[in-house]
Amino acid sequence: ESWRNVVFTRNTSESINLVARGMPWRRGDKIVTTMLEHHSNYIVWLRAAKLFGVEVEVVEPSAEGLFNPSDFERVIDDRTRLVAVTWVSNVLGVVVPVEEIAEVAHDHGSLLLVDGAQAVPHIKTDVQELGCDLLAFSGHKMLGPTGIGVLYIGPSALEELEPLCIGGGTIRDVGLNHYELGESPERFEAGTPAIAEAIGLGAAVDYLEALGMGAVEKHDRKVSWAIREGLRGLRGVEVYGPKDPQHGLSVVSFNVEGLNPHEVALALDASADIMVRSGHHCALPLVKHLLNRPWGTVRASTYIYNTLEEVERLVEAVGEIAGGL
Repeated sequence: ESWRNVVFTRNTSESINLVARGMPWRRGDKIVTTMLEHHSNYIVWLRAAKLFGVEVEVVEPSAEGLFNPSDFERVIDDRTRLVAVTWVSNVLGVVVPVEEIAEVAHDHGSLLLVDGAQAVPHIKTDVQELGCDLLAFSGHKMLGPTGIGVLYIGPSALEELEPLCIGGGTIRDVGLNHYELGESPERFEAGTPAIAEAIGLGAAVDYLEALGMGAVEKHDRKVSWAIREGLRGLRGVEVYGPKDPQHGLSVVSFNVEGLNPHEVALALDASADIMVRSGHHCALPLVKHLLNRPWGTVRASTYIYNTLEEVERLVEAVGEIAGGL
């Protein structure tokens, strides 16, 4: 494998759409995904079902958001053309057992696509060890600029995938009545590329590699788990996701009893200058059906620049909000 397996896109969403529209689907093919997914790795498959007559099967996790490989063994069969799963949930911070899922998928001749948007910035990533055929991620979640993403296309997927967009830069030859596409990655990168953004992403990767991805993951687990444990100790605060630290990373979702999540987010901003996200986090099936929280959740996200002192400040501020009811 080489640089020819790495395609630049605008973001994770475009990377996944490239796969959804570029696969040679046959009526009756099956796509397996999960209830944990971001909309970008969910509604694209629902649209594929409408357009191409494929079947979509959704695997539901436990209340904590956890899966066992057996959950996938029950639904993946020889009709399964693609398994599409997140590596780390952008709502619960759950780390999904992608390596085990890859084995099940490949035993049935299926490709595995991994949404790595929430994982690649935090975990050392080796596509060989992961066992994925396709991996999508974005630059802006890993200290890079917006407007740049990546789709890794493994050899098995490269043989099947058609470009989402063709034109300038994608061809080997053009005649009056025919054209011949070039090799990857050029065949997938039509038009003028995002040159400045690609350079910025490269600088971000260099910086993270200099820190060491092992150190990045260790720090992130420590800080995000401190938030989870601190919030769990507060009366009137409900924390979602895994209870075992080995299964959690990077984000923590919670609610304060009696308050809309948007009210909590505004209060944290006004009282403590703390920025969190509130709402459904582009994961309505998860938030509405698994968590049964139609208004959504409050989500705190951590990275290399966050500290345990900031965790204490957040927990204290949430405690004051909950205690003031």
